Amino acid sequence: MGRGKLRIYLGAAPGVGKTYAMLSEAHRRVERGGDCVVGFVEHHGRPRTEVMLHGLEQVPRKELSYRGAGFTEMDVDAVLARRPAIALVDELAHTNVPGSRNAKRWQDVEELLRAGIDVVSTVNIQHLESLGDVVESITGVRQRETVPDEVVRRADQIELVDMSPQALRRRMAHGNIYQSDKVDAALSNYFRPGNLTALRELALLWVADRADEYLQQYRGEHGIRSTWQARERIVVGLTGGPEGRTLIRRASRMAAKGSGSEILAVYIARSDGLTAASPKELAVQRTLVEDLGGTFHHVIGDDIPDALLEFARGVNATQIVLGSSRRKAWQYVFGPGVGATVARDSGPDLDVHIVTHEEVARGRGLPVVRSAARLGRPRIIAGWFVGILCPALLAVLLTHVNADPGLANEMLLFLSLTVAAALLGGLWPALASAAFGSLLLNYFFAPPVHRFTISDPKNIVAIAVFFGVAVSVASVVDLAARRTHQAARLRAESEILSFLAGSVLRGETTLDALLERVRETFAMESVALLERTSDVEPWKRAGSVGPRPVDRPEEADVDMPIGDHMALALSGRVLPAEDRRVLGAFAAQAAVVLDRQRLVGEAEEARRLAEGNRIRTALLAAVSHDLRTPLASIKASVSSLRSDDVDWSEEDRAELLEGIEDGADRLDHLVGNLLDMSRLQTGTVTPLIREIDLDEVVPMALGGVPEDSVVLDVPETLPMVAVDPGLLERTVANVVENAVKYSPADERVLVRASYLGDRVEVRVVDRGPGVPDEAKERIFAPFQRHGDAPRGTGVGLGLAVARGFAEAMDGTLAAEDTPGGGLTMVLTLRAATGHSGPEHAAADGAGHAAVSGPAADGTDFAADGTDSAANGTGPADEDGTDLTDLDPIRQKAGPQ
Repeated sequence: MGRGKLRIYLGAAPGVGKTYAMLSEAHRRVERGGDCVVGFVEHHGRPRTEVMLHGLEQVPRKELSYRGAGFTEMDVDAVLARRPAIALVDELAHTNVPGSRNAKRWQDVEELLRAGIDVVSTVNIQHLESLGDVVESITGVRQRETVPDEVVRRADQIELVDMSPQALRRRMAHGNIYQSDKVDAALSNYFRPGNLTALRELALLWVADRADEYLQQYRGEHGIRSTWQARERIVVGLTGGPEGRTLIRRASRMAAKGSGSEILAVYIARSDGLTAASPKELAVQRTLVEDLGGTFHHVIGDDIPDALLEFARGVNATQIVLGSSRRKAWQYVFGPGVGATVARDSGPDLDVHIVTHEEVARGRGLPVVRSAARLGRPRIIAGWFVGILCPALLAVLLTHVNADPGLANEMLLFLSLTVAAALLGGLWPALASAAFGSLLLNYFFAPPVHRFTISDPKNIVAIAVFFGVAVSVASVVDLAARRTHQAARLRAESEILSFLAGSVLRGETTLDALLERVRETFAMESVALLERTSDVEPWKRAGSVGPRPVDRPEEADVDMPIGDHMALALSGRVLPAEDRRVLGAFAAQAAVVLDRQRLVGEAEEARRLAEGNRIRTALLAAVSHDLRTPLASIKASVSSLRSDDVDWSEEDRAELLEGIEDGADRLDHLVGNLLDMSRLQTGTVTPLIREIDLDEVVPMALGGVPEDSVVLDVPETLPMVAVDPGLLERTVANVVENAVKYSPADERVLVRASYLGDRVEVRVVDRGPGVPDEAKERIFAPFQRHGDAPRGTGVGLGLAVARGFAEAMDGTLAAEDTPGGGLTMVLTLRAATGHSGPEHAAADGAGHAAVSGPAADGTDFAADGTDSAANGTGPADEDGTDLTDLDPIRQKAGPQ
């Protein structure tokens, strides 16, 4: 039996006509031959809505009494027995009257869906759980009746029922929503134009989010890469520099101008070594963008403009925000920069915003992660260009200039090109430039010209000095560049290590987070922490991130040993030697984090042992009194019987023997519970699960209570349950004995069994004093007595043992209020495989489209009906009943 489909009419505000739209859909389904019934629809005395109910089959409601008042709720059992194809269930967020099977109506709907019945329901946007605080800040009314967002989000179809605030207020003034004596107060309070406009915007944005989820799924399934500008998505390109915070805040202001806009910050790292950004600054920017409601992404790519555009198109972005370049003016000779390239290649579907900031034109600085030996191909090529081609161009230029600047000035010009070559390409382009420049000076400018000879000895000295100075300057410049690179690299490494050490020492980093940082820092495909117990044992992964992590250090591109039996294995590329120092620090920290996690586990185990010691201490305290009481009674009775001083009559002897038997029974019961609790605490309870009927076990569990104290209602039609019969008997016996103990003498305990889907419930209902909500969980703790229970009546283990046994059988035991007073214990058990109730029967009928939007048949729904009621300052219960006396169980502060 498949799950039923859920269609929800989502109201932007009370009174927009969602119930009317639901009933209109029901009439269309019936006209098409669908089997549609009304599970629960409230018309609130509104003629137009009441007329729409005519011609639809209505399942009789269930009547309930609570605190002297009568109420009606949807009869879930009746709907399941009717088994329609489609059921109409109004007011999804409604709270059921105490005594109903489920606390909330959406839980009733879940039962119908699991039974294969399609459901059409309604809910207002203000009743979504995630919007409670927002709605309260707007309207001043706290919505106590809510439904989890996930319940509505899982709907197969969401239909927004909307109306402009002006039209809704006109309907209100005409008396189509509330009674005439409530209209003025409602219009001046909850139904103010500003409130209605805000609620309408919330509804539109929430539905837009659901539509966006479907759009992303559709684009992924069909491989669509071009941008569909259905929603504003702003991508912020970060470099890791301080200007990133300015860009994020600027993007946030842009997003605020268009409702529903989304911010995605992305940092693109090259794959040739450590990231050039400060890890501390990136962490600050990550926190900032998340605080502003955006998301942070880390992408690896050597071509930064291409990677940025690829990311933007992949997330269907509409705008890209970049900062103005930090490069100085002369650095533009090496290319237009990231911003200009992205703007050029973005195409017509992406808008690129270049934002100014305080770091503009202050210089990008040298790469903090590259040494002079790894300047990169573009810079080396530029160095050779300046060192070889530029001197040749300079020689041609000077030979065609009429004015003769003189040999000394010509040498200075060639020397400047040699220095530039050293700055760009390092030592070897500078040496080549010095040698080539010397030859050019000799051939073109030292007499005799156009010959590689020098007639004037002074010129020989000048050219030799030029060559020496050029080589010296090139060496000094290259050495300075090397030292600058090394200092910058060490600074970057120290920032990484200090940030890493601080986060680890503060306990902020888990093993997976640390391995992910290793992967991002070194631009690796995957990272795994491997360990083994000895040299002959196989390696095992203690943690890993990324796709396809290795299982042995030999399979990795880079492995960093950590002691004798642990290693950090990286896959993706081979690291240069200078990066292994930082990698070693990461490896050591990974071992520390792993040890910390294991210590935390051991601490938890120690806490558990301490709890066991506390239990044993409480046990000794209980034994000192509660077990001695029945022992004292037995000893007194035995001593009396053995006494030769008294001639006991047969009646007296029988009474003393009965006292001995009662004391022994109490003692046996106490010891049994203590042993059971001990087994539960040590985890030695091993249930022997088999299929059995409840009516074979439950009656046997009632042997310890008076015969006339319990009413048993266990239908023979119940499915079999998968339980341990012995544990089940002890569980039911403890619960029933507890109920009988607290029930009035003239009230009998009710033990009733029922089933739903794959679960069977046993309810033990008493009419005792009950338990307040804050104590409902405490009563299941060991050695707990509620209220003024007298000493000597037990050690407070009965319910603790019962819950432990229930959980051991994959069941649950919970406490609920009994309607009219008292406590109900609900024992939920797993039905045996292959056994199900009537709610699993097949249901045929029409389905629903799995998209949010208009009706599947294209019909626009007229908002002619209403579905809400209100009092003067805020909405009231929709059936018009004053529910003040039901608070907090059922009082409502907002409209349905």
